[in-house]
Amino acid sequence: MARRFNLVENPSEFDEFRKFIKEPRGGGSADVSVAQNIVDDVKKRGSAAVVEYTTRFDKLDIDNETLSSSKVELEKLAKKCPDDVKKAIDFAAKRITAYHAEQLPKAHRYVDEIGADMAWRWNAIEAVGLYVPGGRASYPSSVLMNAIPAKVAGVERMVMVAPAPEGVLNPAVAYAAITVGITEYYPIGGAQAVAALAYGAGPIKPVDKIVGPGNAFVAAAKRIVFGDVGIDTIAGPSEITVVADDQNNPDWIAADLLSQCEHDPAAQSILITDKKEYADLVSKAVDSQLKTLQTTETATTSWNNHGAIVVAPPDLSAKLVDVIAPEHVEFAVENPEELVESVKHAGAMFVGRYASEALGDYVTGSNHVLPTSGAARFSSGLSALDFMKRTSIQRIGIDAFAALSEAAETLALAEGLPAHARSVSIRTNKPRAE
Repeated sequence: MARRFNLVENPSEFDEFRKFIKEPRGGGSADVSVAQNIVDDVKKRGSAAVVEYTTRFDKLDIDNETLSSSKVELEKLAKKCPDDVKKAIDFAAKRITAYHAEQLPKAHRYVDEIGADMAWRWNAIEAVGLYVPGGRASYPSSVLMNAIPAKVAGVERMVMVAPAPEGVLNPAVAYAAITVGITEYYPIGGAQAVAALAYGAGPIKPVDKIVGPGNAFVAAAKRIVFGDVGIDTIAGPSEITVVADDQNNPDWIAADLLSQCEHDPAAQSILITDKKEYADLVSKAVDSQLKTLQTTETATTSWNNHGAIVVAPPDLSAKLVDVIAPEHVEFAVENPEELVESVKHAGAMFVGRYASEALGDYVTGSNHVLPTSGAARFSSGLSALDFMKRTSIQRIGIDAFAALSEAAETLALAEGLPAHARSVSIRTNKPRAE
């Protein structure tokens, strides 16, 4: 049974709700220890280690020289993708491309009041690794959401890894990979795939950044390799918060809550509403729908262990959402724009009674790789910017130098860095004491 909080009758339960939000939902020190051992082994033994782990964990034999398998060939698998799924992937890819193209930043240059010529420009990262989950989460949408922003940004080399347990890879994943232009793919996963992308293994040359969600061991491995390569974020279990009034069909809201519960037993779905009677209706609708879902075991575990229903005054809704800082939030209320303007912390907002979060997972065009576990307080969803880097440019002539030099020398000496000061003073006729 999902946790219940009634802040209308008992405002003091707000503190209990804060504690609830902080409860752990998966991942631990054991994952980090195992991932560290695997990463170290791949760094030491390269492709031989990757082959061994792939055989052990995925029951798939891959060639030591090519890290590939004749059982998993993208072109052949893509042909098995149903036509209606191909059409949907093509539709989604077009919208995702258009949305992310709008995010591309522009170079800028200006001359300030002292004559310094200041500028910045953007360049794409040269090589990125795209981790696409397998097993429970074998999704073509993950390919689109990770690869398309990189392609739009101008990344030249995209390396995709996706585990294929016992040689099985979803044909839709293969078709999505072909659609976005993946030419370098390896049927490997787990911490060993992250290590191979970061440090190289056999035919895999190291990349500059690794993006994409995975299980706890993948997340741990990404933490370990960060610094040697860039990463997007550490993805935790999926989550959704729905702010809804009693003008919504409770079955709709229940379905939205369960859309995240079915992802993972550790996923979290939270309803915020202002009437206890409506909360009861949604709760009953959730229980009813759980009986018919093919993913009922996963969804039930998630809802019972991590779900919550909060009855709260409408003017408290935005504060509650900011406390959660959810990956996804839906505003299914009479005046949703008030919440849009008030809420500060959310990975993605879905506004209006017809704005099902599931649309954003696939076809709105916005990215579904989003901050989880409260990380929306300080980070954003994946975008074209994540595959670009900014270089600052300063053109300094004699007049600008004259205006800047005294303050620069003073600060350098105040910080105890005399060589810094000399690099300025040596360009003047008045060398300063050190």
